[in-house]
Amino acid sequence: MSPHSAWEDAWNAAQPRLTAIRDTLRSNGERDGPITRVGQLDAELLDQELIIVLQEPLNKALVLIDASFKGRFEPELTLLIHTVLYKLSVWNKGATYGAKLQDLRYTIPSKPGAGGTSPSGLPRRLLLIHGALTILVPYLHSRIRAYSLSHAWPDAPTSDLRRKAWDLLVSCESSYTVLSLASFVAFLYNGRFRTIADRALNMQLVPSRPQVRRDVSYEFMNRQMVWHAFTEFLLFLLPLINARKMRRRFNRVTASISSLPSKLHSALYKGSENSTTSTASRPQPLGKYHALPEDQCAICAENASFNLNMADSSNAFTAPQDIATGSDSPAYPIYTPYITSCGHIYCYHCVAERMMRTADDGEEDEWECLRCGSLVKEADRYTVEVEDVGSEPGGSLSEYEFSSDFDVDTSDLSASIGSYSESGLSGYGNY
Repeated sequence: MSPHSAWEDAWNAAQPRLTAIRDTLRSNGERDGPITRVGQLDAELLDQELIIVLQEPLNKALVLIDASFKGRFEPELTLLIHTVLYKLSVWNKGATYGAKLQDLRYTIPSKPGAGGTSPSGLPRRLLLIHGALTILVPYLHSRIRAYSLSHAWPDAPTSDLRRKAWDLLVSCESSYTVLSLASFVAFLYNGRFRTIADRALNMQLVPSRPQVRRDVSYEFMNRQMVWHAFTEFLLFLLPLINARKMRRRFNRVTASISSLPSKLHSALYKGSENSTTSTASRPQPLGKYHALPEDQCAICAENASFNLNMADSSNAFTAPQDIATGSDSPAYPIYTPYITSCGHIYCYHCVAERMMRTADDGEEDEWECLRCGSLVKEADRYTVEVEDVGSEPGGSLSEYEFSSDFDVDTSDLSASIGSYSESGLSGYGNY
């Protein structure tokens, strides 16, 4: 017997032993792979967030159809979403969507049963049981609990069958809570079997690749840091910006744009000075609120156009309607009228505030009138001259006859009317 044949015989005899050692090492390597407890918990949270994201628009659609549909069919809607996601994820791919994002998949150490395998390679019968435990049982529990509470099972007598059924339900809930706590503690210890259903069916989440590299994405953290730095910059910059000055310049630009057609028309008209048109008939420049009635304050109307408070009667949404629609009571009445150098009337506090704002801005002590667009240099109190009613031609009160049913002296009445009219008009001028 040659030495070469002896070595071959020894090698062939050792092959079964070597194959068994390789299989043992391979199985130990898979079993002793890295344990990702955080990844499994994150996968569960991601699955819950996915359910909420899908369920929210469907709930809103049900509310639009009928407000009572959301409360009546919300458990069925949750059951439908869970079933569809389970079919598309665990049944077809062997892992939930959250587990796939964490690079995890389900594995079963035991061999597939006689019932066949699903598209994911896992036993079909085992997945059916797992789906029933994770989807159907929670749905039945929520429905039974809601039905028992709506029919007052907890308030029934102790000997009543409904009360016994409620006590049994409460006992089952307590037992499940205790078992869930024990299972979670065991999961934190060895990192296997995240839920009771996984532990009962021996379904474990393991990494999809042997060499697991936990990639931590700092994109969200970087985004938060950028946004935080941006807000810090705004908090530093905003106190340095003069908001009133910017608003005044913006108002001036809008007023200039609105009065641009009239300025162009007047410029063209000045170019044709040889025309026979009189100076009185030349068009006057128009301001931003030239169409506002004379008995209303243009500054009040402008302030209302920038007011975004819906609680106020005059705001940016109602200002165009108030200007366009005419009514008996003015939308922006003039209080304590003051007349400007251009001949237009505004409220005293509006003119004073506008002039003080101009002075505070450090610019020229002039601002553009909102009605004609000319520069306002000063403002004086608006007074009204009232003639005596009795001195008007044909206005003598002796021509009017009053009934004597009230036993009133007509001479005293004529004096009171004259004094009332004069005091009322003068009061308007002094208000």
